[in-house]
Amino acid sequence: MSEYAQEQEPKKDQGKNIIIIVLALLVIISGIKLYTDYVDRSKKSEEILLLSTENSELNKRLDSVYYQLELRIQEIEKLGGDIDNLEELRDQLITERNASRQRSANEIAALNQKINEYNSIITNKDQEILELRAMNQQLFSENQDLRTTQAQIEEEVAELSLEKENLQAKVDVASKLRAENITISAINRRGKERVETTKDFKNRQIERIKVSFNLANNEVALNGPRNIYVQILDPNNQPIFDVAKGSGTFMLEGAEEFYTVKQDIIFDNSGEELSFYYEKGTDYLSGDHQVLIFVDNYQVGSKSFSVK
Repeated sequence: MSEYAQEQEPKKDQGKNIIIIVLALLVIISGIKLYTDYVDRSKKSEEILLLSTENSELNKRLDSVYYQLELRIQEIEKLGGDIDNLEELRDQLITERNASRQRSANEIAALNQKINEYNSIITNKDQEILELRAMNQQLFSENQDLRTTQAQIEEEVAELSLEKENLQAKVDVASKLRAENITISAINRRGKERVETTKDFKNRQIERIKVSFNLANNEVALNGPRNIYVQILDPNNQPIFDVAKGSGTFMLEGAEEFYTVKQDIIFDNSGEELSFYYEKGTDYLSGDHQVLIFVDNYQVGSKSFSVK
């Protein structure tokens, strides 16, 4: 082998070694990069998983705060408290809970801080609920007392009203007038008057019937105008009347009745005698006749006479 060939042989080996070394370095560098890339991907996966877990936990906290807040809103509203601010917080929670994006670590931290503030507000509202309950209980007790007092007042008013009605009824009864000293006379054509006794009147003796009486003294009755009606009933219990001779009708207990004669007077408790005259013009039926005396719309006296 020539001297030149011998010199070239080591150089070729040296070049191969360099190439091998370079290749080895490239493989090592590539491996290192692959490893670091793997580590970075693992870290990012772990971070994503951690953020996903934290977001899930955060959503659970939001749900819990929303539920607790809703309970306070319902209770405070039932007790009559102000819920405007709480409703605004509830709307914020709903908006945040319905957000579909993944939150960053900073956003999660900020929202956790808000949730802590919400929890603090809820705690304060618990104290407000206790105060509202105490106020409502006091108002309830006061209302019960007022209702009891009102019931007592209404009962007393009812009793007073009943007493007043009873008293008025007694006054009404006591103030009713009464006819006394009632006399019935038959006046003949010559003007001779025959007072009713146990003997019967005879038709020839009766030109006119005279009814006289006075109203008994009554300090309770008010002075003033009165309508006095005299009703003569025949033996058949039918009223004797003649409209042409001054008879007419009046109301008695809701029914229309005929009167025989009438006078309008001014009652002054003087006991003045009142006289009523009626000329029938025809014979009276044989038998007992009843004379009824009324003041306004109630009876004040009666007497009878008989015709033979």
